[in-house]
Amino acid sequence: MARIESKLQSLGLVLPPPVAVPPGVSLPFPWVRLSGERAFISGHGPQNSDGTLSAPLGKVGRELTIEQGYQAARLTALGMLASLQRAIGDLDRVTAWVRVFGMVNAAPGFHRMPAVINGFSDLIIQLYGPEIGAHARSAVGLAELPFDIPVEIEAEVEFSG
Repeated sequence: MARIESKLQSLGLVLPPPVAVPPGVSLPFPWVRLSGERAFISGHGPQNSDGTLSAPLGKVGRELTIEQGYQAARLTALGMLASLQRAIGDLDRVTAWVRVFGMVNAAPGFHRMPAVINGFSDLIIQLYGPEIGAHARSAVGLAELPFDIPVEIEAEVEFSG
C-alpha cells in the first residue's frame, strides 16, 4: 500500500467519492487541472464519506464554532486528496504542497480564519511531513460561500512525472 494511503488508513480516514453536487447545478470546470508537473486544485468544500456536502452549514462565528470550522477544513482536505488521487493516481507522487488558499464563510466580526484553515494545513502536514506538506497559505473571510458551506479551499501542488 502507498505511504499516504497507509497513513490515512492508520488515522481511520477515508477519501470520499467525487462530490455530489446539488440537483440542477452544473460545474463547467475540472476539480484538478494538470499542467506539466503541477496540479491546480479547484476550490473544494467539506464532504461526507459518501460524497455529499457535510453539515453543519453556515457561517463560522454564528452557526459554527471555530472547532466545527476546523473539522470542516479537515474534511475539505480529504475531498481534495481524493480529487488529486483521481487525477494523478498515487498521492505519493506529490513532491510539494506549494500554495493553499482558504476561504471561510465568516460571520460579521469573525477574524479567526487562520485557526479554521489550520484544520486543512495540520492534516496535510501530518500526512506529508514538513518537507513536502508545508505550504504558502492565505486564510480569508468571505460574506458567502457556495451552498452555504463553511469553508472552501483551493491548492497548487507539484508532483513527480
